[in-house]
Amino acid sequence: MEPTPWDGVYRDGRDLYTTNHGPPGDRVYGEKLRTVGAVEYRQWDPFRSKLAALVSRGGAPNDLWAGARSLLYLGGAHGTTVSHLADILPDAAIYVIEKSPTSFAPLLALARRRAHLYPILADAQLPERYRADVGLVDLLYQDVAQRNQAAIFVENTRASLAPRGRGIFMLKVRSVTQSRPSAAIVREARTELERGGLEVRAEVGLSPFARDHVALITRAR
Repeated sequence: MEPTPWDGVYRDGRDLYTTNHGPPGDRVYGEKLRTVGAVEYRQWDPFRSKLAALVSRGGAPNDLWAGARSLLYLGGAHGTTVSHLADILPDAAIYVIEKSPTSFAPLLALARRRAHLYPILADAQLPERYRADVGLVDLLYQDVAQRNQAAIFVENTRASLAPRGRGIFMLKVRSVTQSRPSAAIVREARTELERGGLEVRAEVGLSPFARDHVALITRAR
């Protein structure tokens, strides 16, 4: 098991792993477990997690989450990526926004096994409803399927991202429109982020793991 340039992420051949910081033997989505010495690892599937896809594709800064003590995650769904971030950042407070009650139940179950997760049932389009609970965070991560994804990211940056805080925006191009070229949608998203006071540090396409998805890595100016 070899460390990667990204803190808390390991590689065995082409496969990515994170250290299991949940109960021994704990699986979140049926992932493979491996034990090396006294350490248990969870395989991180880039076809199931866009953040793993980003790491697999390369091109992203090595300090994506280095030193982060707090994280706001928008669009937690059933907790696949959240669970790996909880492994990577075991000492960070991780606030997870999810508006679907169906998806929220698995998040609550996951939080019982990882005490530094704080699920919040809310709409990411309304950051004023959870800003007081979250406070300022070092890292903002967004993975939501809305036409106004870039605007949601900017509003949450203004509400909750600390000065010089970092952001990972998973742009779902076809959730914006089905009819226009992907490159145009990405350009418009970049422009909106920059107008919102963010520096776009990197742009990484996530194919073949997630088609029509692009990761935009940001920093607050």
